[in-house]
Amino acid sequence: MKILFLTYYFEPDLCAGSFRNTSLFKELLNQLTDNDFVHVITTQPHRYKSFQAEGKEIETGTNFRIDRIKIPLHKSGFSEQIKSFYVFYRETLELVKKQDYDLVYASSSRLFTAFLGRRIAAHKSLPLYLDIRDIFVDTMKDLFKNKKYFQYPFELFFKRIEHYTFSKAKHINLVSEGFRNYFEKYRFPSYSYYTNGIDDLFLNRSWEGKINENRERKVVLYAGNIGQGQGLEKIIPQAAQLLADTFVFKIVGDGGTKALLKSELQEFGVTNVELCDPVSRDRLMEYYQEADYLFLHLNDYDAFKKVLPSKIFEYAVFNKPIIAGVSGYAQQFIRENVEDCILFHPTDVRAMVEQLKVYKQHDIDRSDFIQKFSRRNIMRKMAEDIIQIGKNNG
Repeated sequence: MKILFLTYYFEPDLCAGSFRNTSLFKELLNQLTDNDFVHVITTQPHRYKSFQAEGKEIETGTNFRIDRIKIPLHKSGFSEQIKSFYVFYRETLELVKKQDYDLVYASSSRLFTAFLGRRIAAHKSLPLYLDIRDIFVDTMKDLFKNKKYFQYPFELFFKRIEHYTFSKAKHINLVSEGFRNYFEKYRFPSYSYYTNGIDDLFLNRSWEGKINENRERKVVLYAGNIGQGQGLEKIIPQAAQLLADTFVFKIVGDGGTKALLKSELQEFGVTNVELCDPVSRDRLMEYYQEADYLFLHLNDYDAFKKVLPSKIFEYAVFNKPIIAGVSGYAQQFIRENVEDCILFHPTDVRAMVEQLKVYKQHDIDRSDFIQKFSRRNIMRKMAEDIIQIGKNNG
């Protein structure tokens, strides 16, 4: 069996898509034989300009090949992202032109990689397995809701792309069950719901979960993307100002709205927020361990009522209280599965601050959650599904 494996993010890049797809790739290799083959086509690391990492352009093994395409450096602007994806699209079509496969796998948060997988699968008459991490059309509505002249033609165009991409897929995995109702209109594919999970990197160590009571000011840590989707500029400056005497906020990451966040911090005269560039995962674990609280926030967009942030799985390992500004399915999932979370509606500064002021430290045990959401176990089952679909085609 020969599998074409398309992902815009892959190791050594630093992001959820990279961690997820690298883990799945390794699990596929564990289950396949030396006579099988996985061809990964991805990009050189580019998620954050402030974190430099480079993978081999071509990496080969007994039963795999990884092609990393160098794309133009870009900011978070939509037009620049389109240009970068076009390079990936063009180079990928060239790489697969003379290749034969049994199945196409494509993982996508922005629809583009899924669309590329559909084009290749259709051209070569192959089954398509899609891993969908975001509903792009939904998100576009929120991003452009104040630009109606821009929103309507884009929405119409991308709805057609979406229909073409999803309607004839053999199988679609949705990382959030919050997506279920949206995809009911696409009846041809079969569906699964393999979420993100906790990487072995976090599971192979023991972690202290208590708040440091000797600190005069407790440390609240956020680590991840600083973009429009997170809306940190709408919550951190105001909350930090109100909690200046008792809390320090540490923000580790980069993204399109980091400059806006800095500007808002200056506007509010906040001095108890530290902004740090992205770091390796080993260093990040040290940050997690040093923190007293772990912070998660999504912007107040309708589209985000369906998503399930990957960050929650990573945070849960540390048995520290989690502060989560989320709504919809994410809030439901956390209430049902994750012990000891301070939950509030996105951008509701007052609700967050009031709960944090009265929070009482107690022992936290998330061992059941950690066992249930081991990334390796989740990816093992997902890899089995992919291989079975490939075999059925053969």
